[in-house]
Amino acid sequence: MVPDVSTGDPTRMLCLSCARRIVSPRSVSKYDPLKRYLRFRASFTDVVKLSFAKIDGIIGDNLPMSAFRNEKWWSNSSSSVHAKAWLDAGWRMQEVNLDEGCVVFQKVKSLRTKSRRKKRSREKVKKPFTPAPYRIPRTRKTSKTKAAKLYARLKNLERKRASPTKYRGSFKPKPAKEKRLYKPEEKPK
Repeated sequence: MVPDVSTGDPTRMLCLSCARRIVSPRSVSKYDPLKRYLRFRASFTDVVKLSFAKIDGIIGDNLPMSAFRNEKWWSNSSSSVHAKAWLDAGWRMQEVNLDEGCVVFQKVKSLRTKSRRKKRSREKVKKPFTPAPYRIPRTRKTSKTKAAKLYARLKNLERKRASPTKYRGSFKPKPAKEKRLYKPEEKPK
């Protein structure tokens, strides 16, 4: 047991493994997001074609200039950090096109993921990936009848606004001139 290493508080004691976990920096590669992306894609495809711009977006940083200029940068050697990312994910680089700026990855092996559920049967049922059905909505033209009805409604509203207001009975409102000239108590005789 050691005092809290982050604050130095001797009243809060930690075990050595917890203290080591807090103090030691977590080593994260720049290409770990690419490894996670390829592991995700491995569940429903065997070949992935990615543009260099897409890879830049996945890793959240720019690829080095040698990736754009040299095909050897894309080699499947486990000594390089970037290649180790896709090799650990179970993929290998199949083809690279520097002119178009894209690379094709081929799945090599299926990685076993840690599953918490127990398998009911030993038979593996392979289902191909089928995306959710999506129907492109058609743009429909309005019928001539509906257009005529809407046009008639608009014309009726315009006529109603343009016509003078009609009041029931013998009530007539005072003209604006009369309202300004005379107060309600004083009426000319």
